[in-house]
Amino acid sequence: MKNVTFRMEHEIPRLAQSNGVMRGGAGHGRPAIDTDAKFAQAILSFSGTTNGELAVQGFRELEKQTGMRLADLAEGSAEKRITFAQPQAAPVPVITSPEWSGSETGGRRYSPFTINVERLKPWHTLTGRMHFFLDHDWMMDLGEALPIYRPPLDMQRLFGEPKFDPNGDTEVTVRYLTPHSKWSIHSEYQDNLYMLSLSRGGPTVWMSPQDADSIKVLDNDWVECVSMNGVLVGRAIVSHRMPQGVVYVYHAQERTINVPKSEATGRRGGIHNSVSRLLVKPTHLIGGYAHLFYAFNYLGPTGNQRDIVSTIRRRSQE
Repeated sequence: MKNVTFRMEHEIPRLAQSNGVMRGGAGHGRPAIDTDAKFAQAILSFSGTTNGELAVQGFRELEKQTGMRLADLAEGSAEKRITFAQPQAAPVPVITSPEWSGSETGGRRYSPFTINVERLKPWHTLTGRMHFFLDHDWMMDLGEALPIYRPPLDMQRLFGEPKFDPNGDTEVTVRYLTPHSKWSIHSEYQDNLYMLSLSRGGPTVWMSPQDADSIKVLDNDWVECVSMNGVLVGRAIVSHRMPQGVVYVYHAQERTINVPKSEATGRRGGIHNSVSRLLVKPTHLIGGYAHLFYAFNYLGPTGNQRDIVSTIRRRSQE
């Protein structure tokens, strides 16, 4: 993980003791991962964020690479191990680990790159510093060696999607963006009362007053977002902070609470990315050049899966 090798000679026997071992087959004698709970426990056992011994071990490896003092960030948690049962009962703070760039030592809230800034751990770039100019032939050929503005793609011309129309009558065609959520990223506990109160208890779609007025939608009305990729049903949050022609559907919203059936499909109304697709740029395929390389879920340097057009209409409120 991020050029740090973790050694598992202690963890594999410990996991075998807690999970039992496989009997027969290719995994004979290895730790059992034949149920969802055992597999979840394996993940927690092999991550420094949930296994303090591995966090300390990883930082000591990183100290050899960088010459900087780092292991103290996790030494206070060396005996800590988060089991699968613990977060089922209540939220559990994770351990500061070299898998991530922030520090949560001493009860601090996570902020990225604090280890790079405060402990001088090099960035994962060609020079070890933050890069604004990418000295790569492909980047220069495509005019993207420096940060620049690229206008949204013409989805109607490229893929036959509905023409962008912010002034519809019964439906409005808008740009559909899925930014990181304010209250639901990764480990979220959205089904507790506080989170349900903050997030209106289900999927939401942020709209401008102009777009909402054009299809007679009031705040908290149910709407359906439809594209050729799929459908999402959510409550409209009508806000003057939204520009006309754009909607936000914050990603990683609760999928199992208060999701009605779609009138367009007759099925449950999707998740935040039902309507979107992932598009690959040539620059995503640069490989083996410092931080420019392909990794699953890390298509860098830019993610454009949020550049999508969706048609929105008011759903019946029953």
